Amino acid sequence: MRRPIKNRPEVKSDIKYGSVEVERLINYIMLRGQKETARKIVYAAFEEIKNAKEGGGEPLEIFETALRNAGPTMEVRSRRVGGANYQVPREVRPERKLALALRWIIGAARSAKGIPMHKALATELMLAAKEEGAAVKKKEDVHKMAEANRAFAHFAW
Repeated sequence: MRRPIKNRPEVKSDIKYGSVEVERLINYIMLRGQKETARKIVYAAFEEIKNAKEGGGEPLEIFETALRNAGPTMEVRSRRVGGANYQVPREVRPERKLALALRWIIGAARSAKGIPMHKALATELMLAAKEEGAAVKKKEDVHKMAEANRAFAHFAW
């Protein structure tokens, strides 16, 4: 039997930009309940984007473009059929697409050692907006995996 759908609480829009996606980004960056620190990081990253010489511009537009470019459309899910596990390609729901894009962008920014988080986040967002960077590479890897396992698409449930 399938598990029931979770009723997740709605995320309210953020203070400065009035965007739900920005507030979700703040929530994903937040560690140990330090939301104000996460807010400072995100807003500082947006200031970095605004003041950047190359690839700079309107931070909200760059952020939304980065989310679009880093979010996968297909992924593989493991499915057991007759004693064998198959990687079955599936379409990604919009909520999961946003969650994965945010997770990959933040993960790429955190893996950049030696530079402040707000600078790393700004750099990763600008790279993702230009369809470059680690988050977009991760998306392409997921798409390649789904394409390679297209033969098992008939196992989709």
